[in-house]
Amino acid sequence: MTVRTRFAPSPTGVLHLGSVRTALFSWLYARRFKGEFILRIEDTDKARSTQENVSAILEGISWLGLDVDDGPHHQSQRFVRYLEVAEKWLEQGKAYRCDCSRQKLEERRAAQIASGGKVGYDGRCRDRAISADAVDSVVRFKNPLEGQVVVEDAVRGEVVFENSQLDDLVIVRSDQTPTYNFCVVIDDSDMRISHVIRGDDHLNNTPRQINMLRALRVELPVYAHLPMILGPDGAKLSKRHGAVDIREYKEQGYLPEAMLNYLVRLGWSHGDQELFAVDEMIRLFDITDVNQSASSFNPEKLLWLNQQHIKTGNAAGVADQLVPYLVQAGLDPAKGPNPEDVVIAYRERAETLKEMAASARYCYEDFDAIDPKAAKKNLRPVVLEPLREVREKLSDLDDWSGEAIAAAIQEVAASFEINMGKLGQPIRVAVTGGAVSPPIDVTVQLVGKKRVLERLDAAITFIEERAAA
Repeated sequence: MTVRTRFAPSPTGVLHLGSVRTALFSWLYARRFKGEFILRIEDTDKARSTQENVSAILEGISWLGLDVDDGPHHQSQRFVRYLEVAEKWLEQGKAYRCDCSRQKLEERRAAQIASGGKVGYDGRCRDRAISADAVDSVVRFKNPLEGQVVVEDAVRGEVVFENSQLDDLVIVRSDQTPTYNFCVVIDDSDMRISHVIRGDDHLNNTPRQINMLRALRVELPVYAHLPMILGPDGAKLSKRHGAVDIREYKEQGYLPEAMLNYLVRLGWSHGDQELFAVDEMIRLFDITDVNQSASSFNPEKLLWLNQQHIKTGNAAGVADQLVPYLVQAGLDPAKGPNPEDVVIAYRERAETLKEMAASARYCYEDFDAIDPKAAKKNLRPVVLEPLREVREKLSDLDDWSGEAIAAAIQEVAASFEINMGKLGQPIRVAVTGGAVSPPIDVTVQLVGKKRVLERLDAAITFIEERAAA
């Protein structure tokens, strides 16, 4: 059997963390077993589905690298198929027409609630012969009245539902639009889905869907219902916790591999291992290892993982992802150091790519002024002569390497009998405009010879003017 999983988001909203984890687990399972990953857009809700949200979903899974083998399929383009099955079921007695008005249904529901009995459609049209021309009639699935539906869930174990507690679901509305549960069943059957991996908020839909799949006389897929993700406070994950458009994490400078690493650990583990490359996830992941308990979203842990992936990831690959953030910051990557060198220099201290781009600004463009506090503390007359000497030594360098730069600065420090810290910090302030940067030899190399000499000249002039004042 070929493993075929599916990710089936509704474009009534954007792609958020819970949906992405579902997509990731489905994708990993398909990749682990050399199967296929299908993307289906469940857009039967015409009023709330938007093309903007479809684009958000496609952009999100593309950024994360969850490549699709089949799709995207749009349910809105398959209405003919759904209505064809509904008509066949009417002919076979597996479905029936119902002309109960909305008002009558609401009155009966209120009475059921008041009496404390079973709440749901009472089946009174089940054996009536209602014409297709009946005003506002719908089509309902004729659910079995007796027996049980046993869901052998790969995550939760065996879950049993009594058919007597399930009512006859509407599968086609009065306006001839098919309903969600009906479309899902037809799609899973037609697309030969072998494993349905989804959130446990869909568990109550499963017995109805299984009964409809049996009406189609097809093999049932394996179901795996994932526990929900909670916020740090234990409440249901919401926008205030981080249930936002996944593209916002991209905007903030998170690496896609870090996002995947974080999400795979929400409900799944492999010993005590925290850091996973994508190929490791594929090799190790199995849906049967997913925990039954809910997981909590921890933004601090996500940020930590992002920094770990920046620190340990392939520098060239991280650099490719850094470039858009340099451009976004108004910087021209061609007018400064190789972005790969920036990654190597800043990876130990930057938590996000956006932060890295901001920190490296002085490598790509000149600053208007030196930070006053840093200048007051470090650009003093006592360092004037050492700075002049450093400027001359660096000017004479033909080899603009970190080793040669470090040797030149050390030589000056030794000649003036001062330690590297007391000389390095004034150089740093002069070259970067601030008090924080990577090691001074790395910083000077990154900024480039022309800019370094110009900035040292400006710092020397600043000290001279300050001494003359």
